[in-house]
Amino acid sequence: MDKIKANYEVMLALAAEMLLDEALMKFRTEKIYAAIDDALESRDKESFDKLSAQWNTLHR
Repeated sequence: MDKIKANYEVMLALAAEMLLDEALMKFRTEKIYAAIDDALESRDKESFDKLSAQWNTLHR
């Protein structure tokens, strides 16, 4: 019974970690997207290039 409980706890921890990773990815994506939008509006090519590289790295 202890082995089943240990496995259950490991599975819960993995599920929690996956949920946190997904939330963090969504947060970062939204932040970078908004910053890219701002860079485009202000015609800041340097910021746009930097943020686009971050976007591409995040979505590989």
